[in-house]
Amino acid sequence: MRAVVANAVNAPLTRVERDVPEIGPGEVLVKMTACGVCFSDLKLIQGEYAFARFPVIPGHEITGTIAAVGDGVAGHRVGDAVGAQFLYDSDGFCDYCVSGDQILCPRKRITGIVIDGGYAEYGVFKGAYVTPLPSGLDPVAAAPLMCAGLTAFNALRRAGTHAGSRVAVVGAGGIGALAVRYAVAMGARVAVVGHARRGEDRAKEMGAELFVAGAETDPAAALKEWEGGADILLNAAPTTAAGTAAFGGLAPDGVLVLCGYDSEPLVLPSQPMVLNRLRVLASPSGSPHDLRDTLAFSAQHGILPEVTPIDLDDAPAAVDARATSGRTGGRRVIVFA
Repeated sequence: MRAVVANAVNAPLTRVERDVPEIGPGEVLVKMTACGVCFSDLKLIQGEYAFARFPVIPGHEITGTIAAVGDGVAGHRVGDAVGAQFLYDSDGFCDYCVSGDQILCPRKRITGIVIDGGYAEYGVFKGAYVTPLPSGLDPVAAAPLMCAGLTAFNALRRAGTHAGSRVAVVGAGGIGALAVRYAVAMGARVAVVGHARRGEDRAKEMGAELFVAGAETDPAAALKEWEGGADILLNAAPTTAAGTAAFGGLAPDGVLVLCGYDSEPLVLPSQPMVLNRLRVLASPSGSPHDLRDTLAFSAQHGILPEVTPIDLDDAPAAVDARATSGRTGGRRVIVFA
């Protein structure tokens, strides 16, 4: 089978031929339909995951069909359409796992970072950690929902988004654009904080009532003028500083949600936090039940990202484009024949 492998930090991705992997008990073999090119794939080769294991096949925004089912797997059959996510598996017995928060398991393993992921024609996954795709959901466009969609949806609901909430989304890229659409579908009022005015029309098309161009105005001040500030400030930009720059735009009892970040420390003013009972929430993707909810909500409301299909051979160049420009000209998704 064809595959693309990350061999070491700061080493180029390489195309290789490998045997189709064999499954064991509790595992399923997935024939890939699509795999999104996520910003985390770039972080992997830049060395931002100290726990990464090389060589590894990257990719954790996976859709495919089950090609084989191992002993002890329940609920999956050959031919089923499924998705696989950032969380590969967990220990299954710690307090977090038994309460349904497998993403917090201290012994969790991450797809495409410590275990081979979706930049290959076939992959082996744990049966309990792959998720059925809702009927009618386009498996190519749905691939980014396995990470970007899950991260955005789960962050919004953990932050308490409800009808009438004022939600400000910083950065309307992969995660941010989905966060805007999810928040609108939840009945929230939405503002988008972007860098330049060129993003305004797209933000309004997605349902935002306010657009703030950070290059032209203080985003915190602009959000404060929005009926006293945002209840939820979701940072989807790939820098911690983008979130902190807008932090002053929170209303009392507001929450800053970190979905996007970098290696810089989070530094916030203590007194306004105390006086206004402000909070910070970090949202690390989600557990299997969270992905089921994300896919169901996406299917119900017709929420799918705009994607640009590419071939597996084009994956190294797509990741390189993120390194040089921070964007790929659209959400790249590897499509397998």
